[in-house]
Amino acid sequence: MGTSYVVASGKGGTGKTSFVAGVGAALARAGHKTLCIDADVGLRNLDLALGMSDRAVMNFADVIAGRCTLERAAARHPVLSDLYLLTAPMARDALSITGEEMRAFLQQAKARFDFCIIDAPAGLGAGFRLAAAGADRAIIVTTTDTSSLRDAQHTVMELADYPLRSRHLVVNRVEKKLLRKLHRNIDDAIDTAGLPLIGIVPEDSAVRLAANREIPVILAEHRGAARAYENIARRLCGQRVPLMKI
Repeated sequence: MGTSYVVASGKGGTGKTSFVAGVGAALARAGHKTLCIDADVGLRNLDLALGMSDRAVMNFADVIAGRCTLERAAARHPVLSDLYLLTAPMARDALSITGEEMRAFLQQAKARFDFCIIDAPAGLGAGFRLAAAGADRAIIVTTTDTSSLRDAQHTVMELADYPLRSRHLVVNRVEKKLLRKLHRNIDDAIDTAGLPLIGIVPEDSAVRLAANREIPVILAEHRGAARAYENIARRLCGQRVPLMKI
C-alpha cells in the first residue's frame, strides 16, 4: 500500500505546483511508481509543469463517478515511465465530491502507486478540504515572506482537523541575499510555521524555464532546485539527507 501526501499552501505564489512536479518526477526517476493528482478544480496547471498537457484527458472526478477506470485515466509521462498524472476537472460542481468518496478513491490509488502526491489549490476553501480529506501526510509549502509564513500557520491550524500521520514544512524560493537583508533565517520560518522541516528549495530561474518548456526541471538541471527536489524525494523514502546549503 502506498502513501498519499497533500501538498498545500495558504496563499498562491509559493511554487507549490512546481514543487509537486519536481518531487513527483524525482520519485519516479528513482523507480517509485508515482501518481501526481491535480486537485485544483477549475484552475488546473500541474499538467503544464509536468509537460503532459496533451496527455491528460480524464480526471479524478471521472474515476470517482465511475465514468472511467483509474488505469485509463492516469496518464503516463512520455519520458519517466513511473510517473503518472491524474488531472483536475474544470467544472466547479466537482467540489460536491464528498470526503468519503475522496478517501475511497485514494485507497484505490494507493493500492496501485507507491506515492500519491496531491496538489491542493491555494487557500483554505472547499478545494483544499477535498484535497486533504484522504491524505495520509501533509507538506506545507511556504516562502520566507511574512505573509506566506502567516498563511502557513493558518494552514497548519486547518490541517489539525484531519487525522494525518505527519505534517512537514518546505521553505521554497529561498534567496540568500534577501534573507540577509531581512535579518531572517530558515530557523525563523520553522518557528513561525511550527512544523518540522523536510526541505529547502532555492529560488531558481531554471524552474520557470523548464515550466515554459513544459518539462520537469529535474530532466533539464542537476543543481539548484532540481537537486533540492531530489533530496526531498529521498527523505520521503526514509533516507537521511543533509539539508541543502543556500
